Amino acid sequence: MANRLIIKVKNGQPFEHPMLEENFVQCFPDVDVDNLPSEYAYFVRSDPPNLDTYETYVGVEYVLQDDGSYADVHTKRAMTDDEKLEVQNAEKTRWANDVGYSSWVFNEDTCLFDPPTPRPVPTDPNTYYDWDESSTSWVLKTAE
Repeated sequence: MANRLIIKVKNGQPFEHPMLEENFVQCFPDVDVDNLPSEYAYFVRSDPPNLDTYETYVGVEYVLQDDGSYADVHTKRAMTDDEKLEVQNAEKTRWANDVGYSSWVFNEDTCLFDPPTPRPVPTDPNTYYDWDESSTSWVLKTAE
């Protein structure tokens, strides 16, 4: 038995949350899962979308599909200018309180701070580069 999902339909609308088919069969052993009665429908779960830097997750709805099943439909939206500014200011405050490299520059596109020079890629897997603010350069270190 596959891990299909089934949701209750009440007054033509999905009701509550979907359940695993195997749990449904345990609760309703007399219902033919290959021929569900009208008060039940298959459900397709999907992951929420990845959000870009200045997007916000709105929510999820259960939407009827052409095949009679229901599915998650996730919605996201671009942040307003005020929301974007709030996120930027929060990142600037976090940076000032937690890290504070004054030589790094805020990048509005990524909402992150960028070093004056990109971090070099170590050639030895037992080493890494760490930022040294006093010399404003990357220093090669040995992993412990």
